[in-house]
Amino acid sequence: MSTGTSGAHRRHGLPALLAVLLVLGPAGPVPAQPELPGSAATDEPAVTLPADAPRAPVADAHLHYKWNQAEVTSPEEAVQALKDNAVRLAVITGTPAERALELQALAPDIVMPIYGVYRRGGDWYGWQGRDDLVAEVRAALATGRWHGIGELHLIGGFAARWNRSDVLKGLLDAAAEYDVPVLVHTEFSRAEPTLSICKGRPENRLVLAHAGAALPPDEVERVLSACPNVWMDLSARDPWRFLRFPISGEDGRLLPAWEQLVLRWPERFVIGSDAVWPVDRLDAWDRADTGWEHIGDFLDFHRHWASFLPEDVQRKVLLENALGLYRRAAPEPAPAAAAP
Repeated sequence: MSTGTSGAHRRHGLPALLAVLLVLGPAGPVPAQPELPGSAATDEPAVTLPADAPRAPVADAHLHYKWNQAEVTSPEEAVQALKDNAVRLAVITGTPAERALELQALAPDIVMPIYGVYRRGGDWYGWQGRDDLVAEVRAALATGRWHGIGELHLIGGFAARWNRSDVLKGLLDAAAEYDVPVLVHTEFSRAEPTLSICKGRPENRLVLAHAGAALPPDEVERVLSACPNVWMDLSARDPWRFLRFPISGEDGRLLPAWEQLVLRWPERFVIGSDAVWPVDRLDAWDRADTGWEHIGDFLDFHRHWASFLPEDVQRKVLLENALGLYRRAAPEPAPAAAAP
């Protein structure tokens, strides 16, 4: 799950504020937040593509289906949203985990569930204290119904170093044994915490949610250069979330440093909607999450910036990389028509 109101990810109360300060350091005051397209007045994000523009097929590598999304979006409606938006692969975490299976049952050819370790709101910062979690995840993976683990939040102020966390080490061991990716969420402004994991665990395939959230392009490149086992997930890096760390300009095109990064590492980026909304009330117990109603806007943001790239790179970042990462074969091209 992603996003935040002034540039960082979602936050909860005073401990979360302290986490922000630990991560960002003395960076000065946070700039005033611009009016969001999905403000309380409209709750509608802007659409970045013309309504009649063709929708390129995509793999949405970062989705959630949570208890407070099911209140407003039924499984049938969620699956229809995937189909309406030309999603060929949807990598979905449920909260609780079984929610993802509800969608898979309706669209087994599209939905790929990964095991969500959060049972309720708030688990994102306390999961490493659950001593029974490793056995729970191992049992889930053994069923063959789950094709990854995550999203695992490793955020300053809450996250133990990976080599000091028996729970995290146990989950990484399980992922390596079952050969499934792990979706990891960090918000560190330097690459070192991520490098300590990916260099220390070369046997794991790691997906870095939101391309590290706070990582600038040069730090992202450090990770890509040092760790061939890491893929960058660009979910929630749209104009409405992570406002302090933009990757695109007002025209929707990637900023030059980010565009060059994707062009240098075209096989290592995937996209996702992370369809959570409204961005300033994430996981609020008093309001349902309407994110699935806006999945098309989030995906169109990615289609738009990808349209500036060479066609082969577009196909990789929008679809093929995620299919390879999650080991699902690309669709066969239609046979050529026979000559008359």
